[in-house]
Amino acid sequence: MDKRWIGLAAGLLISALSSSAGAVDNLTSRDAPDLTSVRAKIKAKDYSGALTELNGIAQTFQHPDVYNLMGFSLRKSGDRAQAFTFYAKALDFNPDHLGALEYQGELFVETGQLDKARANRARLQRLCPSGCEELSDLEEAIEKASKGS
Repeated sequence: MDKRWIGLAAGLLISALSSSAGAVDNLTSRDAPDLTSVRAKIKAKDYSGALTELNGIAQTFQHPDVYNLMGFSLRKSGDRAQAFTFYAKALDFNPDHLGALEYQGELFVETGQLDKARANRARLQRLCPSGCEELSDLEEAIEKASKGS
């Protein structure tokens, strides 16, 4: 194979693997288990199904993406206390996990803890100096809550 094609293919692979983390439907790290099915369930708002699958995955993988999605699914299912636990676990594994910082911040907003939500926003601002989806989403949640109070 031509060396130019190999270089192009390698460049595309590196670009794909290093793309920024995003919402629930985006990968946040290369060492995560395959969460495609879980993300599809979450997108379909089948949080119970996602949790069932995540509980099985968590038996094998202790990974911040797994814990973040568990927190998200629990929060959307109405179990805020457990959601806090799993966001904390995700952040224990990776204190700079963009998704967990956003979603935990949104949970802080939902529970009236705007000071803690703002602390998560400040951390995201440091991690995403040029902006990122997680920062924008949390800023929007804080702004809506601030106008409503």
